[in-house]
Amino acid sequence: MAVLEVRDLCARYSASGPEILKSVSFSVEADDFFAVIGPSGAGKSTLIRCINRLVEPSSGEIRFLDQEVTALSVRQLRRLRRDIGMIFQEFNLINRMSVMDNVLSGRLGYTGNLRTLFRAFPRTDIQHALELLDHVGLIEHVDKRADELSGGQRQRVGIARALMQNPKLLLVDEPTSALDPKISREVMGLIKQMAKELKVPCLCNIHDVELAREFCNKMIGMQDGVKMFDGPTEDMDQAKLDEIYAMEVL
Repeated sequence: MAVLEVRDLCARYSASGPEILKSVSFSVEADDFFAVIGPSGAGKSTLIRCINRLVEPSSGEIRFLDQEVTALSVRQLRRLRRDIGMIFQEFNLINRMSVMDNVLSGRLGYTGNLRTLFRAFPRTDIQHALELLDHVGLIEHVDKRADELSGGQRQRVGIARALMQNPKLLLVDEPTSALDPKISREVMGLIKQMAKELKVPCLCNIHDVELAREFCNKMIGMQDGVKMFDGPTEDMDQAKLDEIYAMEVL
């Protein structure tokens, strides 16, 4: 059974505005690492953010673990978001907080604001955070402020924070756009490695087609809000890429 099923998804930012997504359908299986590619303005980030309703769809269906996401109340949506980890383009860390506290904030959906404010986390959460930080190579930076880290290190904190939720799906929004090529490859490799170990499927919006080809087993190709391709990475040939990026403004 698919972990995520999207059917005829449409989105616009205002009632009278243009459609950003136009009847997009796809499904994500338990072992998938999906890349969402396409030129700037194709709707990639909007698609990712509709899944957990950071952007509200205007129509269509989103079924996650057999729940209809678009029909959930605010309280139900809050619970659902516990199961959907998100890794952001601009890291989304709290600069004045330590690396450890940023990672522990991934448990906010479980502990609530008051316990988070007073850092009253269970010992098991603290141990889990330490294990994740060790795994992403930041165990020596636990007490550093987030704004003392390099871009690659900050993204590693973001990865650990997302995995701190014990998610059943990872949404990854342009994780390498602020990083140099070497660090980008390391970050993508880390996301794939940890997702595989923890058996978490990923849906990753990424601008670098070569990275998508290297690390992702399936691709969605977007152009102007329309899905142009949906299938195994090896089926994405140069002719299809040229078609998808035909409207790219250089």
